Amino acid sequence: MKSYSVIFLVLAIIAAGCGNKKQEQKSDKLSGNISISGAFALYPMAQKWAEEFMKENPDVKIDISAGGAGKGMTDVLNGMVDMAMFSRSVSPEEENQGAWKIAVAKDVVLPTINAKNPVYAELKTRGLTKEEFQKIYITQEIKDWSQLKLKGGGAISLFSRSDACGAAEMWAKFMDGAQEDLKGVGVFGDPGIADAVKNDVKGVGFNNIIYAYDYKTGKIQDGIGIIPIDINGNGKVDPEEDLYSDMKLLTGAIRDGKFPEPPARPLYFICKGKPDNAIVLAFLNYILTTGQQWVEESGYVKLPEAMVETEKKKLD
Repeated sequence: MKSYSVIFLVLAIIAAGCGNKKQEQKSDKLSGNISISGAFALYPMAQKWAEEFMKENPDVKIDISAGGAGKGMTDVLNGMVDMAMFSRSVSPEEENQGAWKIAVAKDVVLPTINAKNPVYAELKTRGLTKEEFQKIYITQEIKDWSQLKLKGGGAISLFSRSDACGAAEMWAKFMDGAQEDLKGVGVFGDPGIADAVKNDVKGVGFNNIIYAYDYKTGKIQDGIGIIPIDINGNGKVDPEEDLYSDMKLLTGAIRDGKFPEPPARPLYFICKGKPDNAIVLAFLNYILTTGQQWVEESGYVKLPEAMVETEKKKLD
């Protein structure tokens, strides 16, 4: 009888141990919702990451909305969302309010023009210097293409962004300005400014790369042209500057450090303080590991390996 009692006790202990193990495994399973808002620039990539992450974690729901980097920062600092998509440098004021950042990819802001504008063909071989862009977008000393001895284009119909956004801030920063310095008719969002340029033969604007190209084909979106940047200022587009016919040429130049930053720039997720939400931490870790495989195929630029390792340490 005594031996039976011992056996029963051992079995009970084993069963309890197995039960605890199952309970631990169950408690490790991610479950719940997180919300993200912010930059149009990161929105398509964030959607892809969320889609793949939720496949592996079916009890997790990630809600994502685009409204501009400024809205994302406001939302996250006010506790309205768990993370913000962000596409410019974080200001000291934002850091003082608790903004914590982690880089996840890179992209670029590009000057755009209606593809049917008569000056576009010449611009593709001539390009514009930083100073010429500045005179168009900021000081408006140049309001007509004839001022650059380009014939047939006529007056420049300039568009900018009406929402606080990283694209406008970084494009202005390339020209030594800020978003509020940019001239032109304000249009909301990346899709909005792309449509405005497409629908006005004299239209000139700027877009994040993902809205200027079709990432599936690698070709420039129908109706849009990209004005090459004359990086060395010699009045023509040299072979090493001729990067715009295919998206991979451009992203490769950014990856290899052969394109100016800005307008190329890192893209970030922002939290209010270092995150302690298990889903947020798991999602960010996923992005910097498994998620990097979808960066280039989605039209973005992967972070250098050394930078990825640096960013991952922020999650420790």
